[in-house]
Amino acid sequence: MSRVEPSSEAGQKVYVVDDDSSARESLCWLLNTEGIETRAFASAEAFLADYSDDWSGCITVDIRMPGRSGLQLQEALNARHNRMPVIVLTGHADVPIAIRAMKLGAHDFLEKPYTDGELLVSVRSALARGRELDDAEHEREVAASALQSLSEREAEVMHLIVAGHTNKSAAAELGISDKTVEAHRSRVMEKTGARSLSELVRISLILREKN
Repeated sequence: MSRVEPSSEAGQKVYVVDDDSSARESLCWLLNTEGIETRAFASAEAFLADYSDDWSGCITVDIRMPGRSGLQLQEALNARHNRMPVIVLTGHADVPIAIRAMKLGAHDFLEKPYTDGELLVSVRSALARGRELDDAEHEREVAASALQSLSEREAEVMHLIVAGHTNKSAAAELGISDKTVEAHRSRVMEKTGARSLSELVRISLILREKN
């Protein structure tokens, strides 16, 4: 197999956490040959010491390690609101523990010995899911920024409009004129970048999900 230089897609990496150096090196080599960038850690503690919430990609973690186990690492990541999908690597006897990890939100678990193909399928699926989560977070950040740019009155008009009020009923609710509501509504559309009422509703729903 010819080696492909690692390339990060949208800054994504696979973070490999395993105390077995040969297993770490083998997994990283496999992913690197497929053009997938990696970063390896010999323990959960080492990973958490460097961990940043702006990392993008996915994590592979061995379930049994000295110090924090893979399950304890996942619990720590959940406490930090980690978005990166986690793939749990487990021996046959660890399957009940791996199922616990799935209940904690693991993207997948692979039972050893797994094939290169199985690992690559799982990683590519996790990276795709990671991109989806990153995109959703970016949308929430953009929507939140747009909302913060609204004046108090513009925010009131937005909430009434997305709730189904007409300009006239919103005006009556707020005790202002129809023309004033229309002016506020126009500024809301401009500041949020919404080109239609349906887009404005979608932005509102994104913010509601965040809260």
